[in-house]
Amino acid sequence: MSNLNKLYKRTNKLLDRLEQLLPVIQPEPDWQAAVAFRWRKQGNGGFIQPVIHPHRITLDALCGINDQKQRLEKNTRQFVQGFSANNVLLTGARGTGKSSLIKALLTKYAQDGLRLIEVEKHHLIDLHDIVEKIYQRPERFILFCDDLSFETDEPGYKALKVVLDGSIATVSDNVLIYATSNRRHMVPEFMRDNLDTRHIGEEVHPSEAIEEKISLSERFGLWVSFYPFDQEQYLEIVRYWLIYFGIDNMTTLIRTEALQWALERGSRSGRVAWQFARDLAGRRKLVGGNQSL
Repeated sequence: MSNLNKLYKRTNKLLDRLEQLLPVIQPEPDWQAAVAFRWRKQGNGGFIQPVIHPHRITLDALCGINDQKQRLEKNTRQFVQGFSANNVLLTGARGTGKSSLIKALLTKYAQDGLRLIEVEKHHLIDLHDIVEKIYQRPERFILFCDDLSFETDEPGYKALKVVLDGSIATVSDNVLIYATSNRRHMVPEFMRDNLDTRHIGEEVHPSEAIEEKISLSERFGLWVSFYPFDQEQYLEIVRYWLIYFGIDNMTTLIRTEALQWALERGSRSGRVAWQFARDLAGRRKLVGGNQSL
């Protein structure tokens, strides 16, 4: 009897381990009940999870980036209307509205069938699996990869390169990749990489290491750059958010406080402007809104 009990316990342990290895079957997401989704992993499988309360922001709330808004909206409008469009890399200064611009475009074009799926960097190796789940859908999907940067030889780096350009499988017409990064070349470049650069006559031939590190950025068809705001642009953004929070008059004291707030944070960005206005509204015990950068 004791041997039978031991066999029973060992069998249960084996079954438990096998259950962990089997993929969990997830229900198909309700594409009409949500406009924003996330790719989630469970066990060895992944699934698309609806975002019940997505971050909603409008294009009007993004100040000081009119050129960037125009370029990205044009590309997105082409995509939503079924015309050809490019994968996009948004790069530049932190807090200037890169991610917020993508979310604002979702707010504008969701009623036209645009959907957004956020994919974290360590899940980029699943990009092919994600595309397989949505390529027959009638909606238009943006795969959103936020704040990308890679160390050398990270698996997500190579997976993203393959999906952007170079896979044996054709990229689906209803999918684009929009990625943000604080730097255009998302893999760090080291001084030693430049030592192999060759000079032939007046021509400069970068080393293979450098060529490899810039090859990912080149696979994005559209680059949109963001730059730090000057003082007047920063104050204009502060003024917008003050009005949003119910403060109609920017006094000399408020202006001075706003500049001091930016100085303490070492940045004049849209995010810093919103944080200052939110803080001031809170100090004045005003009811704020839900938009944020």
